[in-house]
Amino acid sequence: MKQKVIFEIITLFPDVVRPYLEESIIGRAIRNGLIDVRIHDLRRFTHDRHHKVDDRPYGGGPGMVLKPEPLIRAINSLHLGGKSSAKVIMLSAAGKNFSDAVAHRLASKYKRIVLIAGHYEGVDERVSRILKPEVLSVGPYVLTGGELPSLIVVDAVSRKIKDVLGRQESLEEKRYGVGVPTYTRPADLKYNGREYSVPKVLLSGDHKAVERWRLEHKTK
Repeated sequence: MKQKVIFEIITLFPDVVRPYLEESIIGRAIRNGLIDVRIHDLRRFTHDRHHKVDDRPYGGGPGMVLKPEPLIRAINSLHLGGKSSAKVIMLSAAGKNFSDAVAHRLASKYKRIVLIAGHYEGVDERVSRILKPEVLSVGPYVLTGGELPSLIVVDAVSRKIKDVLGRQESLEEKRYGVGVPTYTRPADLKYNGREYSVPKVLLSGDHKAVERWRLEHKTK
């Protein structure tokens, strides 16, 4: 039996992350023991009375930078050691592009995936030098925090884990690519005086013809 994949999310805002993990396919996968998502509040790894996790950047400039010590303590508390089955990932707009291929690699190679949700003007560079995380970006834009990117990684990787979707046939991106047109009832839809109909081939019952149509319309 394949061991479940454990996701460890280190965040300043645990309550932002939790609701998404309780619903739909991801929530079901957690309840069925196929994945485990553990949320770690970064402020718990501070030693000062105010639980300070950030400070002003050296050299001046606006914003605040996440301090290195709390993050390093948080990672060390997970006792990853030198395990090849564990991967530390930092979410940053400056990282390499997170893709379906990356999601597949993470799902097939690692049993524990640690996600650092960055904030503010970034993370002290010494965290990367010490922990050597893989730095990933979910798109060419800047978000206010790494919580949404962390959830995107959890979702995309979880889809690649056996039985999470119920049927592997649900992995349409594996069969055709992303973006193949899909339709459901009704077959004919009227809107603003126009009629929009489902392609006849999809109503034909000819499975080979349907397969050809989908291959012709798959994302290049």
